[in-house]
Amino acid sequence: MTGLLIRDAELYGIGRGDCRVRNGTIAEVGRGLRPAPDDRVLDGAGGALLPGLADHHLHLAACAAPATDFPALAHAAPGTDGWLRVTGYDDVRHGPLDRDTLDRLRGEVPLRVQHRSGALWVVNSAGLDRLGAATATHPGIERDHTGRPTGRLWRADAWVRSVLGATVPDLAPLGRRLAAFGITHVTDATPGADPADLVLPQHVLALGTRKLVVSDHHLPTLDELAEQIREVHARGGPVAVHCVTRVALVLTIAAIDLAGGLPGDRIEHCAVADAALAGELARRGLRVVTQPTLVSLRGDDYHDRVEPEDRQDLWPYATLLRAGVRVAPSSDAPYGDPDPWACLRAAAGRELGPHERVPVEVALRGMLSPLTDPGGPPRRITRGAPADLVLLDRPVAEVLTATVRTTIISGEPAHEP
Repeated sequence: MTGLLIRDAELYGIGRGDCRVRNGTIAEVGRGLRPAPDDRVLDGAGGALLPGLADHHLHLAACAAPATDFPALAHAAPGTDGWLRVTGYDDVRHGPLDRDTLDRLRGEVPLRVQHRSGALWVVNSAGLDRLGAATATHPGIERDHTGRPTGRLWRADAWVRSVLGATVPDLAPLGRRLAAFGITHVTDATPGADPADLVLPQHVLALGTRKLVVSDHHLPTLDELAEQIREVHARGGPVAVHCVTRVALVLTIAAIDLAGGLPGDRIEHCAVADAALAGELARRGLRVVTQPTLVSLRGDDYHDRVEPEDRQDLWPYATLLRAGVRVAPSSDAPYGDPDPWACLRAAAGRELGPHERVPVEVALRGMLSPLTDPGGPPRRITRGAPADLVLLDRPVAEVLTATVRTTIISGEPAHEP
């Protein structure tokens, strides 16, 4: 079996040296390693060799699905399934939408438009007919005072997929794009996603049925949420709870107290939390998966939309770490930027809430933490470890201006220039 010898790289957490890869694992780490006859030799040239990056929260199928950007709606052609699928709708920039508005824009084909948050689809009349929304019972189907669907579907992705029998798009191009960023590990945070559908070169952890969404549009009762958490725990795994408001977070903490927690229970987003709530999370051992690029992309909008008393507590990071909470950064792609280097820049240089900035090396450690332990100790370059690596063109101290030279997944090159 052909091996790979990376020479004269800055090995993360070690210093300048060499790393030999064989049979999918790191076979040897040291200085002055000599190539075996079947070794391919790669000159590290002093660039950083890191464990491969992890994106701890993204949505693979949504990233890969073909879509039209909202401004191009008027002239776009439907897909092979007959639907016109549109993303990037922003109610502030584009105004309110309902079925009647969409009918006037494009009434001749089934059309669904996704809000930029991912929480809402707006569907025209042809699309609602295709979905059978008039007689469906999904709680996310918004209706007017007469019972007629308005076209707004809240947190109804799984229902839409089940009705349409939608198939997962080809993830191979997405896998190549992620590998070009240096990403070797991903957590798919789509509720109900089938792990068998998530085929790409990266190592994948699917939250699937472990993911619960506390929707402020339709808040569960304390008992309902506690029972949902118990059901997840009974299947043998920790729960991941989506919380983007203070109310949702307080409710979730209370529900976990009622249900009983498990090691590894996590909060997705934690978009509003003060120091007191951070302390409550820490006392329960709850970890947080956050999204720094959402702050850089939408900071002004968050500032204008939220209650004034919440502005200082938006998208905490440093506050959580000070309280002792394990925190891992992620992208929430396609709703956030999938570029992990942009994520590092956002974490270290955010303008909204600059008191929540964290050093680049702190955010990077979060990206290097295992999928099963987000925010935990970073993976290491050591003998016997899986050969999931990324080689940069410069040292780790210059990581924000670095370029990915090579990404290795399970010992095999997944990205090279």
